[in-house]
Order: sequence, then structure tokens, then C-alpha cells
Amino acid sequence: MNERGRPKRDPRDPAQDSPLSAAVGLRDREVMAMVRRAVDRKDVLLAFQPVIQVARPERPAFYEGLIRLLDETGRIIPAKDFIETIETNEIGRIIDCLALDMGLNSLKRDPSLRLSINMSARSIAYPRWMRILRNGVKGDRTIAERLILEITESSAMVMPDIVSVFMNDLQSEGISFALDDFGAGYTSFRYLREFYFDILKIDGQFIRGIADSPDNQVLTQALLSIAHHFDMFAVAESVENASDAAWLSGIGIDCMQGYYYGAPTVVPPWRMPQAAKRA
Repeated sequence: MNERGRPKRDPRDPAQDSPLSAAVGLRDREVMAMVRRAVDRKDVLLAFQPVIQVARPERPAFYEGLIRLLDETGRIIPAKDFIETIETNEIGRIIDCLALDMGLNSLKRDPSLRLSINMSARSIAYPRWMRILRNGVKGDRTIAERLILEITESSAMVMPDIVSVFMNDLQSEGISFALDDFGAGYTSFRYLREFYFDILKIDGQFIRGIADSPDNQVLTQALLSIAHHFDMFAVAESVENASDAAWLSGIGIDCMQGYYYGAPTVVPPWRMPQAAKRA
């Protein structure tokens, strides 16, 4: 299998030159071209989604900054439509750089903001990404203390030893880390013990409809127990209705994120008029 979970191509096997294989290859090339054009036009932006702490629901614990692209027509393209295709390519590192730069600029502009930004473990060794991080936190320690870096479970497992050292170095400077999409991949519990993530985000596949799913209830309770055992705040992703939110609150989940609390918006929610009225 390759890094995207697809079978590796064997040039000796004519069956792999199938119409489906050709269509997948064409789609990937089109996605790559779309991303490159958007980057060249500087049509890259962040959308912000609140993460709500159950104990203090009156205001978000932090926001997640989600990368978005604009196509030639101005249509907003969410990360799920392109991130898997570019993950192992240098354009993926460039997207990580742009997301980090925009996130750091948001933190500089709004001293009360706490923000999480997604990254791939592959960007750790990308010099431009590290320069942006160092320059962004230089001169204002509060920026590092308000920054959360989210690494997906599958990405962390590509190079767990490097991720562990990287996290240890930056946590000493005040930066926090979240393990994203937990439960969707194949985390070794040995590495989970050694990573010391600050936040564990439970994958939405276990959360959607959880109030009516005994199987997902058992699995989520187990994941929550793991998070609390390792002193991590647990965030339930993809909370979409009141019954799911109530059930999760009842088992002691720390934070929730999803459309029930707010959809991602490219207009910073803390700058909206209603936010000013509540402040």
C-alpha cells in the first residue's frame, strides 16, 4: 500500500492500467493543478470554527483555523477536497506554510485569540515552515502560548520518533499540540504514551449520531478514558445536534466542535457584531 492507502502500482500488471486507475490518476492531477493555481493567485484563506468547553460554554475555548482555497470562480474549496492528494507532495508543505503564516498573523492581531492550525508531520523537516514558526512567535511569548498545532493521527505515525522530539522542543516554549482524528488511524499506544499531546480530538465517525448508537457510545467512552488517563483534554469532533451534545456532556467530554456550535466561517467570528455585543 502507498501512503494514501492505495495499492502500489506494479508496471508488470496490465490490470492496473484500468479505466478506474486512469480516472483516479487524472483526478489527482487535476486537484494538484487546482491547488497550484490557487496558491499562485494567493487565493488561500482560513475558515474558523469554534471549539466549546463544556464547563464554560459561554465562549469558545479556542478556534480551529481550517485551510480553504478559492477556485477561478470564487467558490470556496474545503480541505477535504484536496488535502489527501497533496499530502505527500511539496505543495502540501507550501499549504502548511500558508496556513501557519495566516494563523500566526491572526494571533498577532487579536491578543485574546487562541487558535489551532493543522499541519502534517512531514512539514517538521521543511525549513520554510520552521522559519515561519520561529519568526511568528519571536518577540511575543503569548503567541506561542495561544498557538495549538494539530497533527492527524495518520500523519504522526509516519515518523513518530521525530514528532515526539519536535513536540517536546516546542512544548517547552509554550506551544500546545492536538492529536487530530483520533480513532481513525492506527496509533500505537506505546507512542501515544510517549507523545504527550495536550489535546485529543475524537474522530467524527464515532460522534455523529452517538446518542442513538450503542456501539459508538462504547468506543467513545473508551477513547475518552484514554485521553483522561494521559492527562489530555478530549474534544468530540462533528457534534451536529443537541441530543449528541447532551450525551457527550453526560459522559464528561471536555470540549465539543461541530455544526451544532458553529460552522467554519472565513469571517473571523470574534469580529462579528454579535460577538462584540456579548463581550
